[in-house]
Amino acid sequence: MHRRRFLMAGGVSALVGGAVLARSARARQGRRAEVVVRGGLIHDGSLQPPRRGDVAIGQGRILAVGDLSGWTASRTVEAAGRIIAPGFIDTHSHAAESLARQGLHSAEALLAQGITTVVVNPDGGGPVDLDAQRARLQTLGLGVNVAPLVGHGAVRGSVLGGEPRAPSTAERDRMRDTVRAAARAGAFGLSSGLFYTPGAYAVTEEVTDLMRTAAEAIGPTAFHTSHIRDEGTYSVGVVAAVDEIIAIAAGSGTIGIVTHMKALGPDAWGRTRECAAHIEAARARGVAVWADQYPYEASGTSLFAALVPREAQRGGRTAFAALVSDPARRAELLPQIRENIRRRGGAASLMVAFHPPDRRIEGLSLEQIARARGVSPEDAAIALVALHDTSTVSFNMSMDDIEFLMRQPWMMTCSDGATYMAGEGKPHPRGHGAFTRKLTTFVRDRKTLSLGQALHSMTGLPAQVCAIANRGVLVEGAHADLVVFDLAALRDEATYQEPHRHAAGMHAVFVNGTLAVDEGRPTHALAGTVLRREARRS
Repeated sequence: MHRRRFLMAGGVSALVGGAVLARSARARQGRRAEVVVRGGLIHDGSLQPPRRGDVAIGQGRILAVGDLSGWTASRTVEAAGRIIAPGFIDTHSHAAESLARQGLHSAEALLAQGITTVVVNPDGGGPVDLDAQRARLQTLGLGVNVAPLVGHGAVRGSVLGGEPRAPSTAERDRMRDTVRAAARAGAFGLSSGLFYTPGAYAVTEEVTDLMRTAAEAIGPTAFHTSHIRDEGTYSVGVVAAVDEIIAIAAGSGTIGIVTHMKALGPDAWGRTRECAAHIEAARARGVAVWADQYPYEASGTSLFAALVPREAQRGGRTAFAALVSDPARRAELLPQIRENIRRRGGAASLMVAFHPPDRRIEGLSLEQIARARGVSPEDAAIALVALHDTSTVSFNMSMDDIEFLMRQPWMMTCSDGATYMAGEGKPHPRGHGAFTRKLTTFVRDRKTLSLGQALHSMTGLPAQVCAIANRGVLVEGAHADLVVFDLAALRDEATYQEPHRHAAGMHAVFVNGTLAVDEGRPTHALAGTVLRREARRS
């Protein structure tokens, strides 16, 4: 409990400013570095006020922070008029598959936003064999650091497949063993996707039990990040779904994260206040619960997951295609799919992102597709899903809810995105622009929150909550992941119709002490690595 209260009080952040000041006198003595970043306004990852100063880098680490006028270096990066901050940490990223692809492994779209570390395998997905994933990611080299999770859905699927039932005692033991193996392979925590199958078939206690196992294997700062069971009004409702994450954290003595937190669909708009009140009450009684968020009005998922009733998802999309070939069963499903379309704001709010059977419809709304085919939106949806899962961009959030959540002190920043080659569908722009959008739209333009609050939500806070050691802060000895930028120069270029465009305006980005963006241009350096969180020794 002492460790949890220290974390929730922001104890690490409170120490950062003092540590920097204490070292500044030593830093004035003449020394040499590989790189000195000079004359910037330093945001050190905490909520302490920024200060003017320099940062010295050598052997992948930060050597000193403060007045380094006596230092020399092989390279100087001028930061006058710019911000110096820790590299950004994306707490919910789907970039793992992207980073294993030739041409995307250098992570230029991420670095252009200032992202230097991504937390992968969210929503209960990803592989259970993290050693194999590590090897695959390191084959081509990495432009950013990767912190892996193990997915509850993957663990469950490896033991029960897609069966909609509780595990037996022996099966529960095998699931625990899988989590222990992932911890030995360096997993930082457990992700779940309780909205998706097979995660949706689990009861609360199943996930709580696995988090107890994670805590035994990893330690008390093991965390659970969850795509909650209902973000809107599909089943239990968003408030009850948030309460479930609180219950899992409390029951396992671990950290809970409500990931990509939102109120999905008009029926749920405004419920964010009640959700926040429940989180605040839980934190007040000592439960370590947090959240993260991406700064867009649209979410992204598949038509299959978003519109098909849970009972019709059994057996996957192929089984569904066979099911709807029966006219009677199709007639039963049509009104349920129609209602799910309404819950998401209507057919005009659902835009097709990927549909390989017919690329011409990518970028069109379900309403446009249905009108062109002369059918109802629900019939069009069934036809699309029968051929492919069909990824979508779904416009279903209110700006009032987005800004309210963004202001909360326990809110971190994520993208929930992947990156793609130019021309690959019409994906959600969040993978190419989320962090820059938060800084431009919500800090610079709308002034929803201060620059210091936004940077803390991207750096020091996620590093603390996710126990990513020696990152997210600018202090002596930390890994030299940092960014240099002028807020006025940042540009969020990715749009819903042009989602592949990289952000612009980052002057310099360092990954483990290596310049990955230099004077606004990518260097194609592969200085990232797959991070390993040490499992607790028995």
